[in-house]
Amino acid sequence: MQRHIMLGVMGGMMIAWATVAVAGNAVKEQQALRAAEAWLAGVDKGDYAAGWKQAAGYLRGAVTRKQFVQALEAARKPLGKTLSRKVESATYMTSLPGAPDGEYVVIVFKTSFANKKAGIETITPMLDKDGRWRVSGYYIR
Repeated sequence: MQRHIMLGVMGGMMIAWATVAVAGNAVKEQQALRAAEAWLAGVDKGDYAAGWKQAAGYLRGAVTRKQFVQALEAARKPLGKTLSRKVESATYMTSLPGAPDGEYVVIVFKTSFANKKAGIETITPMLDKDGRWRVSGYYIR
């Protein structure tokens, strides 16, 4: 009987810890979402150079400003003006393929552009070394 009580208490503690972890992740997801939306506001205006400057150190170390601007111009200009954007999902992760371990939130948006009605944007903010969420990846399909 003692064993069952101990397992019940431990199980309850594990559920409590899992609840705290999920709540903590939800806060991080919201912080990352705000950072992503602020970053996207500049990109939507065509200020790609500012997007590079405001990006995570990891992204800035991977591509030059010129490469970044050229890539975004090639990807975004043909799509035209952003008409709408809705969050499909936001998922906190500590490991991503091809990236160093850290704190990331993978955010998927359903986005409508003037020249592409049903686009999917995936933007990945990461917790940068200074404790701020900054964009480390951006993909459109």
